[in-house]
Amino acid sequence: MVSIVSLQGVVALLGRFPALAGADLEVGESEIVLVQGPNGAGKSTLLRVCAGLLRIESGRAEVLGHDLVADRAAVRRSVGLLGHDTALYDDLTVEENLRFWARASRIDDEAVPAALDRLGVAERLRDVAVRNLSAGQRRRTALAAVVVRRPRLWLLDEPHSGLDQGGRDLIDQVILDAASAGATVMLASHELDRTLDLATRHLTVAGGTITSDERGSREPGGHDAA
Repeated sequence: MVSIVSLQGVVALLGRFPALAGADLEVGESEIVLVQGPNGAGKSTLLRVCAGLLRIESGRAEVLGHDLVADRAAVRRSVGLLGHDTALYDDLTVEENLRFWARASRIDDEAVPAALDRLGVAERLRDVAVRNLSAGQRRRTALAAVVVRRPRLWLLDEPHSGLDQGGRDLIDQVILDAASAGATVMLASHELDRTLDLATRHLTVAGGTITSDERGSREPGGHDAA
C-alpha cells in the first residue's frame, strides 16, 4: 500500500485542550475515508492536522511523504482542503479565485475552465464576485478551487453543507472521480445516510482518538466492493 497519511500517537492541542489525544492512522492511495463522530470529537482537527494547519505536540506523522513537524509548509502546498472557511477572496470573481489558486499551486491556467464547468459554476457565475454568491455557490466554488489544484490528498470538512440535492449529487460524483483518478479523499461529515455509501473506510472519532476503523462499501478507487 502506498502511504498517503501516517499518524502514530499524534497529539494536537486547541489551546490547552487535547483535540487529538494519541491518534493512530494509516491511509493509502485512492481511498475514500469517512470521518464520523459527534461535534467536538476531533474530526475537523484530524483534517487540519493532515493539512499541516495545526502543529502536533507529540507523536510521528507523515503526509504525502512529508514530515508534519519538519516540513509542514510542503504539506500545505500539497493537499487540497475544503474547510468551514472556504478560503476564497470576496473581492475577486469566481474565475479570478480559481486562477489565483492554480498559480499558487503552479498549475496551468488551462485547468480553470474545466474546473468551473465540472462544478457547474461556469456559465452564470464565473464573473461574479465571491461576496455576492449564496452559501451553496460559495461551496461549489471552493470545491472547484480544490479540483483545479489536482492534489493527491483531498481533505473535505462537511462538503455537502449548504448545497441542494443536485449540488450534493455533484459533489459525490466529484469525490468518486477523484478517487478513480488516484487521489485519496478524507471527508468529515454528519450526513451518514449519504457518505457511508461513498466510503472505502469509516473512521469513528471520539474524545480525540480514533475508536473504530471499519471497511466501507467501496474498494479503493471508488469502485463498488464485490
